[in-house]
Amino acid sequence: MTVGRHPDDRLTRPAEPLLETSFAEGELPSVRHRLEAVARRCGLTPDEAYDWVIAVNELMGNALRHGGGSGELLVWRDGDLYCEVRDRGLGFAAEPYLEPRARPAPSADGGLGLWIAQRMTSEMRIESGPSGTVARLRTPLERPEEPFA
Repeated sequence: MTVGRHPDDRLTRPAEPLLETSFAEGELPSVRHRLEAVARRCGLTPDEAYDWVIAVNELMGNALRHGGGSGELLVWRDGDLYCEVRDRGLGFAAEPYLEPRARPAPSADGGLGLWIAQRMTSEMRIESGPSGTVARLRTPLERPEEPFA
């Protein structure tokens, strides 16, 4: 877990993404459709793909709501399935959201999105600072990697 730093590409980025796109208000439904197709091609069951898309959608929704109204999504496979959501917001103190905890009470500022994303995937990492936030999710894949057609 990395918290409180500027998201300036300290995390290794993949050479060949499965999906790379920017998104803004009104574009999430089409991005979710593309995410589901990638997840299914990677071997996730329909239920696993559904959970993964919800988790990624929560990160994208946070980028829209708290990160300046737009973001960038990157999805790749490196043994497991990964996604990264970047925004250019003011950043936040992410550490409390990464610690195991009970379901948070809903508030005017939200608070459930990161909790949901964390529980629907195997790992969540966040780097956040004044230049924006980078959130990463990892979901295990049990099937061997196959080339995409």
